Amino acid sequence: MKITLVRHAETMFNENNKIQGSSNIKLSDKGVRNVLKLRDKIKDEHYDICLMSPLSRCVETAFLLVGDRVLTQVDERLLERGMGNLEGKDFSCYDKYKYWNYDINSSEEEVESVKELIDRARLFLDSIKKEYKDKSVLVVSHSAMIRAIILLINNVPLEGELYDKCEKIPNCYIGEFEI
Repeated sequence: MKITLVRHAETMFNENNKIQGSSNIKLSDKGVRNVLKLRDKIKDEHYDICLMSPLSRCVETAFLLVGDRVLTQVDERLLERGMGNLEGKDFSCYDKYKYWNYDINSSEEEVESVKELIDRARLFLDSIKKEYKDKSVLVVSHSAMIRAIILLINNVPLEGELYDKCEKIPNCYIGEFEI
């Protein structure tokens, strides 16, 4: 199975360095321009299905990428990590090493714990491996969920600090994996 992971394009929260979490923020003009550039890069790729987070920034990204040429489906498991009381605050409030430490497993400020996030990613991966075996799946989601999926695909040991054990996931990130 081929899985292509795409992070949604920029929103005004991204551009202003604010934490989004489950806030439902639309794409900015810059985000729309960048996803259209990405669309040109993947226009000849074949996908059997596009699964996406229900948040508008992912839905917009998915439809701008594939329009009606690919079956699209919302999947709640692809939601961004719940950021609790940090949503809407400046990103400097977020300690990535605390919130991505598997041993600490912090849920301070009502942030979804890393173990809960990874469990959700595992459930998603296990499900699509069965349902879409031998298919090509496009997934449009968020940085934390994509990071969790990549950690699982790469069989990274789930211990200690995990943030730096995965590549950077900028807006409009695209990564392809055979699983």
